[in-house]
Amino acid sequence: MTHLALAGGRADAGGAAEPTGGITGWATDLMERLGAIGAGAAIALENIFPPLPSEVILPLAGFTAARGDMSLVAALIWTTVGSVVGALALYLIGAMIGRVRIRRLVARMPLVKLEDLDRTEAWFARHGGKAVFFGRFIPLFRSFISVPAGVERMSMPAFLIYTAAGSAIWNTVFVLAGYQLGDNWHLVEEYVGAYSKVVVGLAGLAVVVFLIVRIVKGRGKGGGQPPGAHRRTRGSQREHVG
Repeated sequence: MTHLALAGGRADAGGAAEPTGGITGWATDLMERLGAIGAGAAIALENIFPPLPSEVILPLAGFTAARGDMSLVAALIWTTVGSVVGALALYLIGAMIGRVRIRRLVARMPLVKLEDLDRTEAWFARHGGKAVFFGRFIPLFRSFISVPAGVERMSMPAFLIYTAAGSAIWNTVFVLAGYQLGDNWHLVEEYVGAYSKVVVGLAGLAVVVFLIVRIVKGRGKGGGQPPGAHRRTRGSQREHVG
């Protein structure tokens, strides 16, 4: 089997296949060299570097299994192992950063308050397991959710269980999609790419709304007066009454 055949290059009018490079070519090379373990390695790196799209790697692994060049069961197992390994690496990074450094950073950030961090930590303490599990189904956030889990020192067994469960579901859906679609496995990327853009757009909108609300509230509290003016006015009133 050639690299071009596995990559699923599209044929032109003369029957020659167009080369496929980029992420697809890179993932194809890994799977050709290492088989299912290569698919797992690609997904581990995808977790650490979110710009690597799982919606390309996972269906490609399914397509490879459909061709008989990889066991479907092995593809499912190793991609899930890769997801857990990548997530664990980010968890450890979060644990090394720690709450103290995060609080120092937040204290220096404009428009963000430590109270915001306190509320986030309280929410994560109550719903951390759900966040880790369901976060595996949200592009981009499926990687980043491991960092706050590490910062908050979420129970390691719980983190691994929720990560493995969520990742197994996500991986199975896309590997099986590639397996069933065969030569049309790339259609998965098109549909999930649109979903990813919507998610990123909504996240960006939420950030913009948060910043606008915080700026408006800050101006409302200041009332257009210079810092300390309100305190001086109250002090003058007390002296007048006295």
